[in-house]
Amino acid sequence: MTTETDKPKEDGLLGLTLRQPPANIEAEQALLGALLTNNRAYDRVSDFLAGEHFANRVNGQLYAAIARRIENGQLADPVTMRAELENSGMLDSVGGMAYLAKLLTSMVGIINAGDYGRAIHDAWIRRQLIDIGETVVNNAFGATGDLSGPDQIEAGEEALFKLATEKGKEGDFVSFNKALTGAINVAALAFQSEGHVTGLTSGLRDLDKRTGGLHPSDLLILAGRPAMGKTALATKIAFSAARALMDEAEEKGGKPKGSVAIFSLEMSAEQLATRILSEQAEVSGERIRRGDIGQKEFDRFVRVSHELSRLPLLIDDTPAISLSAMRTRCRRLKRTQGLSLVVVDYLQLMRPSVGTRPESRVLEISMITQGLKAIAKELEVPVIALSQLSRQVESREDKRPMLSDLRESGSIEQDADAVMFVYRDEYYLQQRMPKETAYDSMDKYAVAMDEWQRKMGLVHNKAELILEKQRHGPTGTINLFFEGEYTRFADLDNIHEH
Repeated sequence: MTTETDKPKEDGLLGLTLRQPPANIEAEQALLGALLTNNRAYDRVSDFLAGEHFANRVNGQLYAAIARRIENGQLADPVTMRAELENSGMLDSVGGMAYLAKLLTSMVGIINAGDYGRAIHDAWIRRQLIDIGETVVNNAFGATGDLSGPDQIEAGEEALFKLATEKGKEGDFVSFNKALTGAINVAALAFQSEGHVTGLTSGLRDLDKRTGGLHPSDLLILAGRPAMGKTALATKIAFSAARALMDEAEEKGGKPKGSVAIFSLEMSAEQLATRILSEQAEVSGERIRRGDIGQKEFDRFVRVSHELSRLPLLIDDTPAISLSAMRTRCRRLKRTQGLSLVVVDYLQLMRPSVGTRPESRVLEISMITQGLKAIAKELEVPVIALSQLSRQVESREDKRPMLSDLRESGSIEQDADAVMFVYRDEYYLQQRMPKETAYDSMDKYAVAMDEWQRKMGLVHNKAELILEKQRHGPTGTINLFFEGEYTRFADLDNIHEH
C-alpha cells in the first residue's frame, strides 16, 4: 500500500526542471521592430546587448545582422537587408520575409528601445543563472567525479563571478572635466600628506618616495632568487601597512577601515608570525625555535606579541590555493572587515581557477597574473605578488636580476604595474670566501682574504630593491638595510642605530 508520503513530490527538483526558462519574446520583437524602423535605436542598446542574449535564436541572428550593417555605416531596414536574409535562409523557420512585417507592427517606439534591451538582457542573465545552478546540482550528484566538494564550491563561485564580470555592463565615457577633478584630488592629497604618500605606506621611506605608496588597483611583482629575502620584505611591507591602518584608527578613535591579507602558500601561519615577532622583538627566529632565549627576551617576545595581536593582519596558509578561492576570500574580507592590501607568497605555487586546464605552464601563470590584476581592480586594493626567478641569474657574472629573468615571464611583466627585484650582493660574496687550499702560499691567501673582507665590509647588511618597471613613475635602485639575524629590512640610514 502506497502512503501519501511515499509518492514522489512533484514540486521538488523535477518540478523546477519542467519550468520554462525566462524569456521575453515580445520585447525581442519590439526591439527588432524599433531597430528596423530607426537605426538610431541601436545606440541605446549597443554597449550591453549582443545576439547571444536573445532567447529566440532567429531573433538573435537577426539582431546580429542588423548590428553588423549599422556598425559598417550602412542602412539596415527590410529593403536593404532583403537579399542577405533570403540568401542566408535565416528567416525560413519563422515564415520568411513576412516575419519582418510582423516585427514592424510589434514596434512601440524608439524611445523604449533601451527598456526592451534591458528586459532581454535580464532574461539572459536569469537563464545563465539557471544553467549554473543545474551544473552545480549535477556535479553535486556526482556527474563530475574528479571534483571534490570544496572544488565544486569554487567552480560554482567562479562561474558566478565570471557571469557577474562579463555580463556586459553598460559603460559610458567620463568627461575630461570629471577626470581632471579626480586627478586634482589625488594631487591635493599628496600635497597635504606627510611625506607626499597618497597610497598605503610600505614602511620604507625611499620606496614610498619613489612610488607614492601602494596604490589601489595596482599589481606589484616582487621577485628574487631564493635566500634574497623576498618573504621578509613582503612581510615588512604588510606589517607596516597594517600598523599604519591601526595607527590611523586609534588617532580617529574607531576601528581600522581596512585589513591586510597575506596568502602564504610556502610558509605556515605560525612560521610567518614567528618571523614578524622575531623582527619586532629583536629576538633571533632560530633561537626562538631552539628555545635558546633568556627570561628578558621571552618577556619582550610576549609583550610584543600582545601589541601585534591587535593589528588588522590576517594570514591564509592554504597550500596551492586556487585563484577563484583567493578571490572569494578577498571579496568576503572586503565585505566584512574592509581590505586595504593583499600579499601573495608566491604566485608560482598558486593554481588557476577550478575548471580551467591551461595547455602550458606559461599559459597557467598568465591566467594567474591576469586574475590577480583583476582582483586588484575589482576590489580596488594593491596586490603584491612574490615571484621566483629563473636559474639563468646564477650563470651571469653580475647576478642582479632583469625582467627577462622572471619565470614564465611574458605575462608577469605585461600585467604588472610595477616589478621590483630584491638583491643582496653579500649573499653571493659570502659564497666566494677564499679557501686556504686554493693558494700556494699563506701570503697570497692572506691578501685574498683581506680583499674579500674589504668587499664584505662594503656590502654587509645592505640590500638593493631594483625598481625595474613602474607605470606611474621613475625606475631605479633603492638601497635598503638588511639584518639577517632578524630577517629585517629597513631604510639604509637606520644602520647606525643597530
